[in-house]
Amino acid sequence: MTDIQFNFKSLFLKSTSKPDFLFMKKIILIEDESSVVSFIKKGLQELGYEISVALDGNTGIKMVDTNDFDMIILDIMLPDINGLEVCKEIRKKNKTVPILFLTALDSSENIVMGLESGGDDYLVKPFKFIELVARIKSLLRRSGHISESENDTENDENIYHFEDLTVNDYTKKVSRNGAEISLTSTEYKLLLYFLNNPEKVISRPEILEAVWGVNYELGTNVVDVYVNYLRKKLDSQDDNKIIHTVIGMGYVLKKT
Repeated sequence: MTDIQFNFKSLFLKSTSKPDFLFMKKIILIEDESSVVSFIKKGLQELGYEISVALDGNTGIKMVDTNDFDMIILDIMLPDINGLEVCKEIRKKNKTVPILFLTALDSSENIVMGLESGGDDYLVKPFKFIELVARIKSLLRRSGHISESENDTENDENIYHFEDLTVNDYTKKVSRNGAEISLTSTEYKLLLYFLNNPEKVISRPEILEAVWGVNYELGTNVVDVYVNYLRKKLDSQDDNKIIHTVIGMGYVLKKT
């Protein structure tokens, strides 16, 4: 259950028009608790989002298979199958759609399990609606689900260059040697963290905290897994690698 009760419109009185990047962004909420569904659906619809609802995991999987959603909000404790399994099933066919876990399970173990199953972010109940909205906007931007009007203008401050790698943080486009590379939202955030710390050896705890927002308390290998994903997409040639392992210390983005 959420801990906020208020008029959704009053929160955004300063902005009489909907954010440019929305344009009826389609979000599916996979959640079985009716009060939470009503709360989230009402609030997001008033902000201009198009919300679909699945009350169980199997229905959610089918709806994602047959619709083109911009984002998924997913509970873990569902009546039929576990939300973690739902996430894994979705990721078999869709590697890029942002998935936000929204659940009462707040232990570090549960957070890490959610991220390792393919989730991009994790918000614990009870939550504040304003934080949910901020998480949604962040994931949509990171995943490249932005409007055409936003693509019309580019700012040099948003463009990163490293060797033959180019990242436009405005359009979320990544290319190497002119060839465009498709990244998931988590892979993109990880790459951006490396680009903001070039030539610096970064430890696994630092990466986990910066990219996933959790402490390195467990023996998780989620950092290694995602660095490996990123390498496979960025390093087409063994002699031109840019992400290097520093044994016993972490990883570094540096020139070969």
